[in-house]
Amino acid sequence: MSFLRPNHNVWRIERAARAAVLIDAAAFFEAVRGACLKAQRSVVVVGWDIDSRTQLVGADGKPMDGFASGFADFLSELVRTRSDLHVDLLLWDYSLLYAGERELLPRLSLGWRMPERVTLCIDNSVPFGSSQHQKIVVVDDAVAFSGGLDLTIRRWDTTSHSAENRHRVDPSGHPYRPFHDVQMMVDGAAARALALLARERWCRASGGVPRVEPHGDPWPETVRADFTDVDVGIARTQPRYDGEEAVREAETLFVDSIDLAERQIYIENQFLSSPLIADRLADRLARCRGLEVVIVAPRTHDSWVERHTMRNGRIRFWRRIHAAGGRHVRLLYPAVEQGGRTTDTMIHSKVMAVDDRFLRVGSANMNNRSMGADTECDLAIEARTDRERTAILEIRNRLLGEHCGVAAADVAAFLARHGSLARAADELGANGHSLRPIDDGEPDQDGLSDVIERIADPPRPIRPTRLARHLLARLRPLLVALICALVVLGIALAWRYTALSEVVTADNVQAVLRSVRDEPWAIVVVVPVFVLAGAIIFPLNVLILTTAAVFGPWLGILYGGAGTVSSGLAMYFVGSRLGREALYRMLGERWRHGIEGVRKRGLLAVVTFRLLPIAPFTLVNLAAGASGIRFIDFLVGTMIGMLPGLVLLSIMGDRIARILAEPSAWDIAILVLCVVGLIGAAIGAQALLSRRGDRA
Repeated sequence: MSFLRPNHNVWRIERAARAAVLIDAAAFFEAVRGACLKAQRSVVVVGWDIDSRTQLVGADGKPMDGFASGFADFLSELVRTRSDLHVDLLLWDYSLLYAGERELLPRLSLGWRMPERVTLCIDNSVPFGSSQHQKIVVVDDAVAFSGGLDLTIRRWDTTSHSAENRHRVDPSGHPYRPFHDVQMMVDGAAARALALLARERWCRASGGVPRVEPHGDPWPETVRADFTDVDVGIARTQPRYDGEEAVREAETLFVDSIDLAERQIYIENQFLSSPLIADRLADRLARCRGLEVVIVAPRTHDSWVERHTMRNGRIRFWRRIHAAGGRHVRLLYPAVEQGGRTTDTMIHSKVMAVDDRFLRVGSANMNNRSMGADTECDLAIEARTDRERTAILEIRNRLLGEHCGVAAADVAAFLARHGSLARAADELGANGHSLRPIDDGEPDQDGLSDVIERIADPPRPIRPTRLARHLLARLRPLLVALICALVVLGIALAWRYTALSEVVTADNVQAVLRSVRDEPWAIVVVVPVFVLAGAIIFPLNVLILTTAAVFGPWLGILYGGAGTVSSGLAMYFVGSRLGREALYRMLGERWRHGIEGVRKRGLLAVVTFRLLPIAPFTLVNLAAGASGIRFIDFLVGTMIGMLPGLVLLSIMGDRIARILAEPSAWDIAILVLCVVGLIGAAIGAQALLSRRGDRA
């Protein structure tokens, strides 16, 4: 009984008279070109990316049929020689994130400049944050291609994956590293089903009713079928959108096929982050102790977004299955060392082979968004005959041998001797090619990566309102910290470039204080003046001296102390609302241990910051509140730490200038003894408070 079930893990199961696996873009581009040269009525291309400049050529790098090599020019010449031929190009209306990687103005190059019977449709009929990720080409509704390859630039390569290839350049002439991908080609009822899928996609984006009208046999003569008279399952991902229910056949097919495995699973995939697939692999490894899993993936993730999202997901994915499989599992990348050059092959393929029973080629990555957010299309073959089982093993061995620089027959011979797929991946290597372990290091721990990951790799379409709430919750401390930083910066700029420095002067403050000097409630004015001065980062020492000058030394100590503590507490409470997480985000993870140390030594730390002019008074108060220093530690530490300054500025105000100008040994000794005594008192108070906290 087949494990492929329509409306469960596949959309349909359809018969193909021929099916071929096309490894790498040189083979795929040549096959598409050959099929299009036989086209009489229609060519439909559905893509994540389509580029008019794509060189549609085979392994020799140049066409031999008399038509242009560039994709747009080839199509233009083709329709001019086929009076009944129509070409429909469906291109995803891509996100701005990919604008730097795409052809500028595709509507011009693939639309307006093309002949009338070549039609371009920009597909935006997907939910917010999702993409049209299917890669389908259909010729005369009789032959169809589906897999991981788009008809775009920086994809072309041959199976040799040489370190250097003069044809492997982009339109600007810049070379790019080896590139690996896989596509499957089918005919018969399987091709007609893919034609219907492609045309439904077209009609969803541009309107109309899909019609499938197969004509002729455009199978290219240069392509040999790997399977004949075979059933092909078609699995899709379709996010919920515009009244249509979500389809998650691709995800279900992954987990169901893993449960088939008894001996070996071979996987090629660009992205690995789905926790469901990782858990299912881990569970299967735990149940089948002899099961081996070999995964071939890119060495690193290229873009900044991928490094902060897919890398974290791959680390979690690998740790999960490695914990379950140990020495029976591998995560590898293809290394290339030739002619003094060291590089690696980019893995863009989405392939899975389970024992000799199951083969899958498609567009779906093993990440979250391919399971439920993007549109995907995978083709699957479940072996029913010895011939089909042999074909699956042959294709798997070709893929593994390609990365190791050996022929499929060499892989088969090694497996016949040793029986271990993992050992074959470890030991086989020739012509500068080998497979090496991937080391992704440690995952990013900052909250920003978590936010980006939720946006870049969502398990279902993004809901803008839910995203906004999540962003607000995750980024609130950072936003508060940013606002505080901007306020501080604004105040600093105001002191420098506005009349604030002329309005808020020592003379003006003194005038305000003199107006209430003889009032019994003067402290009610002095304290708010200190709090306001702290908010605008007015120099504290100037304020204390001014208070002492107006009220005298003893009232100066009382009023100045009350104002200083009140100003410190006000900023402390603002900082406590900011929170430690915001402080970590501002300063970075490497400061976490330092901040924790300050928090644990709260009173002593506050005293030290008060005695030493490390930072402005206001900023120290904000940081103390944000770091989580206990209120009692902050209050007592502020009182102890500010006391010598209050005394010196209030009582010895007239002597300070003399000490600084002509310091005597006796003056310096007194100051040092005062500071040492206060530090000792702070240490004792800290120990006493700690013991009380422990008992509590």
